[in-house]
Amino acid sequence: MIRQKKPQSHDPYAPAAKNPLLVARLPAWRSKFVVLLMFGAFGALAARAFWVQVVNQDFYVDQGQKRYQRTLELDAMRGRIVDRHGSMLAVSLATYEIWATPKLIDEAAFTPLAKLLDLPLAELRRRLNGERSFVLLKRQVDAGTAAHLARLGLAGITQIADSKRFYPEGESAAHVVGFTDIEDNGQEGVELAANERLQGVPGQREVIRDRLGRVVSETRPLVPARNGDTIHLTIDRRIQQLAYAQLKAAVAQHRAEAGSVVVLDARNGEILALANYPSFDPNDRARLSGRQLRNRAVIDTFEPGSTIKPLVVALSLDEGKVRPQTIIDTAPGWYRIGPAVIHDTSNHGAMSVAEAVQKSSNIALAKLALNLPAETIWTKYQQYGLGTKPELTFPGVAAGKVRPYQRWRPIEQATMAYGYGLSVSLLQIAQVYTAYAGDGAMQRVSLLRDPHDSLDAPVGATSADRSRQVTTPATARAIRNMLEMAIGVGGTGRAAAVQGYRVGGKTGTARKQIGATYAKNRYRALFVGMAPMSDPRLIVAVMIDDPAGKAFYGGTVAGPVFSGVMGGSLQLLGVPPDAAGV
Repeated sequence: MIRQKKPQSHDPYAPAAKNPLLVARLPAWRSKFVVLLMFGAFGALAARAFWVQVVNQDFYVDQGQKRYQRTLELDAMRGRIVDRHGSMLAVSLATYEIWATPKLIDEAAFTPLAKLLDLPLAELRRRLNGERSFVLLKRQVDAGTAAHLARLGLAGITQIADSKRFYPEGESAAHVVGFTDIEDNGQEGVELAANERLQGVPGQREVIRDRLGRVVSETRPLVPARNGDTIHLTIDRRIQQLAYAQLKAAVAQHRAEAGSVVVLDARNGEILALANYPSFDPNDRARLSGRQLRNRAVIDTFEPGSTIKPLVVALSLDEGKVRPQTIIDTAPGWYRIGPAVIHDTSNHGAMSVAEAVQKSSNIALAKLALNLPAETIWTKYQQYGLGTKPELTFPGVAAGKVRPYQRWRPIEQATMAYGYGLSVSLLQIAQVYTAYAGDGAMQRVSLLRDPHDSLDAPVGATSADRSRQVTTPATARAIRNMLEMAIGVGGTGRAAAVQGYRVGGKTGTARKQIGATYAKNRYRALFVGMAPMSDPRLIVAVMIDDPAGKAFYGGTVAGPVFSGVMGGSLQLLGVPPDAAGV
């Protein structure tokens, strides 16, 4: 039997398949696993893309925009503060904030940048070498410096418009206007009281920047800032300067601790001047002290001394207890009430009520007060606003203090008639005298005015809203006559006379209370008065605290300040003289 040979394979790869080097040694499932891994990776990429582009899209868009897009706040210009005639008392000057993007600033720019911004080079390096992406280098850079910096064309430097507060009147009006902090927020005075109106509303600007930090386009319409309102004050800049100069000179002359002056328009209670010394320059507050900051005319309270006497006299006249000609016996110059003794400066003997005001008799006023019920006196003090804050848009206004009448002893009832046992501010006592300048209606003091009103119109209210009847017209006329007598021959206020004008006023000399007792040689000298007496236009109140010279009486220390302020103010306002023979 013949065996047939197997036909030989004609597959050209057959020998290679038997090559041991080419024989696959990996199991088949590995390839399947690799394919699954690839599908898994693509799935993860798809999931990540879905997460980034769909689920968390806003976050990543925001992060991307931060690299090239910024929202710049456009500061509103703080409103101006002006006096009654529109003269500037506070204004914002254009300045700039200088910001930097540290990564874009070349090392060679450090030295000229530090020199231009008046920064130590080490300080500039410290700021630029931090981790922040946007750094403030300096605030309140003036326009000239900002323009010079712009001409250098430094990469990574951004200028943002800013402002700096400037006070043209300096220390003379510092306590009225106040000041702002570095953020332009009001800290004192009208700057604080009207801060919300002055601030305005900021705007916004969204921009795109290139890699050098330069603005190349805006992404949405500009939202403009709304500047703050202009605040119109009742202050007369000229009278304010005059009052401050007279006060400063008097404090220096008498080596006093401090002093204040208030000038009111007698017709409507508008504050024309409010001066304090010591003062400060609101443009330079590097060495500012609390003593300089005290707005003494408004926040300090003290015993008013004899300046309060017209109030009890007016009450006695209204109650029908006395008339101006009624005689009161003050002999022998002292008066005992229980264990206490009241003294006059001398034995005036029998005198009329009008003469008691003229010569400032403590004994006569004590007798008048003891002839009235304590509750009646207390109620009348309340009607005059004593013990109550004046309705004034201003920070720190003091209320003073009047103790409840139920706790008064006879000696306290007597001393309150000549200014001891109660406390008032200088602004309050000036407000009281507005009742005697007219028909018995006490005017509410004001500092802000409506710019649409005429200069002679009450501010933002009717005449009835701004006044309160506290005595009768006949009594007010009688008090004016007594106040005029106090300035004349035989009166205690002769040094307050004003040439060419009929003047009326009342002196006050109050011992200072130190702890629980009264100091023997420390006083407050006071004077409050009005002019011209034919038709009172102004009320001026003066307080000199703790004069250290030989003179300490209100007539000799505060009286001349009153005379200088009143005389100059009447001339500035064009008020014609009313004295006989002028």
